[in-house]
Amino acid sequence: MSLLSVKPRRRKAKGAGVSSGRLSTVTWVQRLGLGQPEVRAWVMYDWANSAFITTVVAAVFPVYFSTVAAATLPPAVATAYFATATTIALGVIALLAPFLGALADVAAVRKKLLAVFLGIGVLATAGLFFVRYGDWRLAAVLFIFANIGASGSFIFYDALLPHVARDEEMDRVSTAGYALGYCGGGVLLALNLAWVQYPSIFGLPDAAAAARLAFLSVAVWWLGFSLPLFYWVTEPPQQLEADERAGTGLLRLAVTRLGETLRALRVYKHAFLLLLAFLMYNDGIGTIIRMAAAYGTEVGLPPGALIAAILLVQFIGIPCSFLFGGLAEWLGAKNGILLALVVYTVVSIVGYFMTEVWHFYILALLIGMVQGGSQALSRSLFARLVPRYKSSEFFGFFAICEKIAGIFGPAIFAGMSLATGSSRTAILAVILFFVVGGGLLLLVDVAEGQQVARAIDAQVLMQNAYQDTSDRKQHGNLLR
Repeated sequence: MSLLSVKPRRRKAKGAGVSSGRLSTVTWVQRLGLGQPEVRAWVMYDWANSAFITTVVAAVFPVYFSTVAAATLPPAVATAYFATATTIALGVIALLAPFLGALADVAAVRKKLLAVFLGIGVLATAGLFFVRYGDWRLAAVLFIFANIGASGSFIFYDALLPHVARDEEMDRVSTAGYALGYCGGGVLLALNLAWVQYPSIFGLPDAAAAARLAFLSVAVWWLGFSLPLFYWVTEPPQQLEADERAGTGLLRLAVTRLGETLRALRVYKHAFLLLLAFLMYNDGIGTIIRMAAAYGTEVGLPPGALIAAILLVQFIGIPCSFLFGGLAEWLGAKNGILLALVVYTVVSIVGYFMTEVWHFYILALLIGMVQGGSQALSRSLFARLVPRYKSSEFFGFFAICEKIAGIFGPAIFAGMSLATGSSRTAILAVILFFVVGGGLLLLVDVAEGQQVARAIDAQVLMQNAYQDTSDRKQHGNLLR
């Protein structure tokens, strides 16, 4: 029996207070979307990998690369090399994601491929500990592999969502994952920043040594908190389509299935329409995230305020992500995303008029309120619109949109800044992405898309059950 079908039983206790207290605790956990052990194990991977995003991608490593690893290079060259390393990593995953997803589905190896990319990411991140003054080549290569590992693992992690949660649970489970991700990433980032800013208090010789220790701590954190997923979450069974047979070359099966999906876009029109919407509005979200610190520096905000704002986003995101799970039950995931896009539009307007430090804190507060919720609901809504047996393949396409998002927005931002001599007009231009993305999202018929996805799932399950029965009968006849 699946763990998803087991309901918590009320145990007899010596006192009524104990029983009611236990029952209220279980209900509280369930209301957060964390009622089952495999769900809790699944969301812990968000807790685990977010440390890499906050410490390595966002806060500590970019500064370490510029001031230590690439200190022998001109600043502009160092920045260009860092941007190139990021582009290479995201480009590799964007190219491989759909094929890797299809392979994971046809071979039933989602967890194994997640483990492979997790290993690549953890080893590369741990390797950053050995990067010292002037080692910019080693730093760039390790950063590329660390990003490939992290981004690749997200494909298979996200693809497990529809297998650990029922349709009605996906919004809460997905938002719970983002909430724990904010918490995990924020806790370790706060500790890492304390090491870097006050190394002597922790017995460290300098900030560079503290940064290297921070990279090692991320690798240990990422690996350690990923282990529950591999213990509790079961690998979904292999489900082959009517024209697919076990024993056929897996690579051929993956390529064939991927081609069939691309030719059948009209069947999955609402899933792919959501992908287009996500590509647009997530580009706007990514632009705000990537350019916020640079914009704050341009208008004269002190570095301490920027760091405080990053931490504020992390910790505000914890309760607000949970709240978005409840909001989705009330308004629906689609309307929850649209509400978040309205808030992001307000962020762009406030950013245009920003002149004081407290204005930036307001921006951080608004972003923290909706960032996790909008991305979590995008993930859960997409998971409901695709067949479960092809979840990895479709989340490969989802990964492409995530990686491409952030290309056009920053380009427009840069162009507007150069044309006007200020980033104030550029930040208003980001609103266009929210408007276009929201307009495409309005065209998504969630009920119809979900009905199509589940009908296809049922058809494939029936075909596999029939094939299993036929194989058993044939085997029985041979034994006679």
